[in-house]
Amino acid sequence: MDWSDRGIVLSARRHGESAAILNLLTRDHGRHAGLVRGGASRRLKGVLQPGNVVAAQWRGRLSEHLGSYTVELERSAPSAWLDDADRLGCLASACAVAEQGLPERHPYEQLYDGFEALLAALESGHAYWQAVYVRWELGLLDLLGFGLDLSACAVTGGNDNLIYVSPRTGRAVSASAGEPYRDRLLTLPRFLIGGDTEGAVDVLAGLTLTGFFLERHLFASEKSGIPPARERFVARLARAHTKSGVINGA
Repeated sequence: MDWSDRGIVLSARRHGESAAILNLLTRDHGRHAGLVRGGASRRLKGVLQPGNVVAAQWRGRLSEHLGSYTVELERSAPSAWLDDADRLGCLASACAVAEQGLPERHPYEQLYDGFEALLAALESGHAYWQAVYVRWELGLLDLLGFGLDLSACAVTGGNDNLIYVSPRTGRAVSASAGEPYRDRLLTLPRFLIGGDTEGAVDVLAGLTLTGFFLERHLFASEKSGIPPARERFVARLARAHTKSGVINGA
């Protein structure tokens, strides 16, 4: 059994003296692990960094075996933002959510493409890369069958002034219909329904929204719940907003 594919490095963990267990998010084969011989070497350590894009070939005696990878670097994360703790935190969060939340070996081409778009936003200095990340998490929920319905109010059926989301149904709720229950509803940031405002408050509201449903549907059975890398990323953005009122100019 063997195949070749393009993959984004999610993690690489040392195995034995010189090998590593590599987890990739591949375009056609989903989240897939494999053994990299010599993966702990100095030469390959730089290749197997989270967020790097590699050309990978997997081989195994049977499809259900761990198998082994040979990889070649296609694109590494630019050094220009490797000292940016916020962007690195975002990358670590995306890798952890994908690794812990996705079923193994199930292809999600759209999710892979979305991850590539997130990497592009991080690399290009996109003013609102945090919002791109929120949309990626929203897409992940949708592809796994837990999508939110933000098209119309769950109560009135209209699509005007949608500002809440029901934590019970995952459906949007308008300002008037949700007013009596506002303390029990989640905030719906405008940038998720075509609005232009993508400020710090909106970004944090988006992360709270997707985080609520990620924890309910994907990580409820996990002992640690939401991946710690995501919690650290959100906490860092929240601290930055509390201190300055902005997030990276948002």
